[in-house]
Amino acid sequence: MSFQIIAAALALTGQAIQTFATVEAGKAAEEAAERRAQEEKIAAEAEELKRREELNRVLASNILSQATSGIAAEGTPSSIALDQAKKIGESESIISLSNRLRRQNLLLAGKTEKKASYIKAGSSLLKTLPSMQTDIETITDSLET
Repeated sequence: MSFQIIAAALALTGQAIQTFATVEAGKAAEEAAERRAQEEKIAAEAEELKRREELNRVLASNILSQATSGIAAEGTPSSIALDQAKKIGESESIISLSNRLRRQNLLLAGKTEKKASYIKAGSSLLKTLPSMQTDIETITDSLET
């Protein structure tokens, strides 16, 4: 009889541990996704800083070359520079939006994995419910006799 009690208790304990591990794996996946999103944000900010520094160098070089060549900063050169600035601004906005969307997708994937782990844990518990009931009955019957 004591063997049956031990086997039933081990089965119940094993199911509890499996459920706990499944839930913890989901939480870990969500935390990993949050870390990846934070790393992506830092990398995107560093990349944006590099692009802006390069852009500033190019713009400064263009202004200097116009000034040394005696070209007036009015009319066509000015309108070309303004048009380039608008295009660069739009490009930066698109890159920034793309980076934000990528980070949002990472966070959403992490939350989805966490929810999936809860569903998997619940499903696992429901599947093993009959055997858990049998194990509990075995333990209670053994304790009564």
